[in-house]
Amino acid sequence: MNIKVENIGLSYGNHTALEDVTFELNEKKIYGLLGRNGAGKTTLLSILASFNQPSKGSVTIVGEDPFENASIMQQVAFLYDKSYKDETSHIINYLKDIQRYRPNFDMNYAEYLVGKFRLEKKKPIKHFSKGMQSALNVIIGLASRTPVTIFDEVYLGMDAPSRDIFYKELLKDQQDHPRIIILSTHLVSEMDYLFDEVILLNKGRILLQEEFHSLMSKGAAITGSAETVDDFVRSMNQINEKQLGSTKSVTIYGELHDDKKQAAVDKGLEVAPISLHDLFVHLTEEENE
Repeated sequence: MNIKVENIGLSYGNHTALEDVTFELNEKKIYGLLGRNGAGKTTLLSILASFNQPSKGSVTIVGEDPFENASIMQQVAFLYDKSYKDETSHIINYLKDIQRYRPNFDMNYAEYLVGKFRLEKKKPIKHFSKGMQSALNVIIGLASRTPVTIFDEVYLGMDAPSRDIFYKELLKDQQDHPRIIILSTHLVSEMDYLFDEVILLNKGRILLQEEFHSLMSKGAAITGSAETVDDFVRSMNQINEKQLGSTKSVTIYGELHDDKKQAAVDKGLEVAPISLHDLFVHLTEEENE
């Protein structure tokens, strides 16, 4: 499976949602798609799922344009914050309807997940709580086992135990049935351990795409006396700083090799890793913030 996005852009009137977005997904991994509100995440995912067309550029999945391409669309599942307020079916019948259009759908696994999330089989879906409807989206996404599975903040309304079930089942099913999974989320600190690779979207453009552990090795917080810290980080890419009295902490982004770390320690400085959440926040901060 291969997804190739080349120089796509999408505008609505005078508003540019995406601009010159280029990236490629080749491996069966879990990709974390991160970005602030309005960064263009849902717009991008809707294009990958053939819900929308770019104004310019191209998207191909296994070398084909997915838009209005039935054979490709069967291989992509896009789960998002959907309302089921008019859905009168019971959940098992609804899932059986989904099964007709998804060749890899595992009904036994879907029913297992219904039990795992404790969803009521005899209640019309329109009477489900918000969290229960989100669990239904998770079940559809996992049980469909499409080669490309996209979850766009499907956890909305789910309580912490339900989200934990989602994460555990996601990892287990990815191990048993690997595919390209894209997770769009604002719960970065809660979900970062799920990601094999991170794509960061900022103001409609790709800011970075990098393997998770490689990305995390590039961020560090240097803490110590303000004068010593300033001298040490002077030539580095500084993305955040905090100061309390004479103690200062500067977050840097870039390769920090072992010799540099040792040099910092020798100067009496503390070198600490930072979280993906903090890295995401600092890399996407507005200049006037």
